[in-house]
Amino acid sequence: MISGFAGSLGGIINGLLLYEVTGSKEWMGALWLLYFLPSLLLQGMSAPFLNYVKKEKLLKHSQSIRSAAYLLPLIGALCGTDYGTISGLVLLQCLLGIMQPIYGSLAFSILPDICEEQELIRANGLLDGTMRLMNFIAPGVTSLLLLVSPLHLMYILSSILFFFSYLSLSNIPPTATKSVALWSKKFWWDELKAGYYTFFQFPRLVKLTLLSSLVQFAVGATMVVSVPFILSELHGETWEYATFSGSFPVGYTLGLLLLTKLPNNKYVMYSGLIGGGCSFIMLFFVASIPFAWLAELVGGILFPLFNAQSAALFQREAPRERLSQLSSVRLLFLRVTMPLGILFASTSFFGSSTRFTYLIIGTIIVIPGMYAVLSSLLVPQKDSLKKTV
Repeated sequence: MISGFAGSLGGIINGLLLYEVTGSKEWMGALWLLYFLPSLLLQGMSAPFLNYVKKEKLLKHSQSIRSAAYLLPLIGALCGTDYGTISGLVLLQCLLGIMQPIYGSLAFSILPDICEEQELIRANGLLDGTMRLMNFIAPGVTSLLLLVSPLHLMYILSSILFFFSYLSLSNIPPTATKSVALWSKKFWWDELKAGYYTFFQFPRLVKLTLLSSLVQFAVGATMVVSVPFILSELHGETWEYATFSGSFPVGYTLGLLLLTKLPNNKYVMYSGLIGGGCSFIMLFFVASIPFAWLAELVGGILFPLFNAQSAALFQREAPRERLSQLSSVRLLFLRVTMPLGILFASTSFFGSSTRFTYLIIGTIIVIPGMYAVLSSLLVPQKDSLKKTV
């Protein structure tokens, strides 16, 4: 919760400070590239090493580094020049991009070490829902804080929050990750190939990763088309767009509550995926803003049924000794597809119709989801999602 809020707050103030200094949208794009490029590069290259670290220690170190990094723009501003401020922002974005794939992969892979197996679905749902809730809350809280605080002082707040996150991670018992694989003394390239080879030896893990990647592709596309859809296609107001953007996280919270009442099996999991895809298709047909709100709410309710259960299934079926490495490979697929979704929606293949974009991304999710259900019916497998309570 602390880390998610601090990250969302930091993303907002970074953009505001850079635009205040440069007044350039090109610099805004460059700032995000400085985050994504090293992040994706390290995501693909770090996989061999993550099996050979103490997870709880590296998680803590990543938060302490981010805490210190958020002071860099403030130090740059104290130099009294725009170049100092820009340099601080550039260094901050690079460090954040480097830390995020390490933190994300280890946070995902440490859950089976600190949770009972029957708790994994709820744990994944709680973490995922918390991050989405923080992404929803942070912009409003940040705007209120900026009314009473100078922009530069917000970097101190972000730094303090990441330091609190560092302290909270100290509660993870060291014995939770005491079994660390021994370094095989292979060259990095050999270890890298071995990790990806191992990943593709588990077809079910590959299938779950690809399905989750389709969801991330759709999320990236909606980041581009949601504003013109509400303001142009449906001729709405800004407050109606704000309600539209808030409907999904509200629905997601309700979906997490629903998840505790439903049986945990592959049919519920795939129903969440297919139903969530259908919510995008619904937006192709809606003619009024209240129905658009409803479609987003429905999507928010249904997607957690897939996201939480598929993450838990991955954690259970991946070899424990290579879970950190395989989690990094999984996260690489998820993180690459979101920018691809943004690029897809930005190229305007379909003219000015944002509706057709929703139809395409919904279909991209629904068809593979239906295939996954049919294949599971034709080839019965042991259902490892069921609770053992």
